[in-house]
Amino acid sequence: MGDLFRALADPTRRAILDELVDRDGQTLFELCTRLVTKHGFGSSRQAVSQHLAVLEEAGLLRTRREGRYKFHHLDTTPLRTIADRWPIPTPDRDPDREEEAP
Repeated sequence: MGDLFRALADPTRRAILDELVDRDGQTLFELCTRLVTKHGFGSSRQAVSQHLAVLEEAGLLRTRREGRYKFHHLDTTPLRTIADRWPIPTPDRDPDREEEAP
């Protein structure tokens, strides 16, 4: 789980994930272009490629090849492990919530 938190700690990697939420299945070139135009990041293709590798190691990214192109897809499965470990309290599960008297 440490890899997951390390991957999410970087703003460039979070922007990459945002772009994949917006449009899944992008190539490195497409991601680089969108990072520059929408977020103002001037990272090199090599730097973005390294960020993608960290995201893939953390399980947040899957890739597929078609010919010479490599497409990147978001995988939110690791995020579910965080939610399962530390669930968000709901009114019926919140231990701090006082029961109302009938």
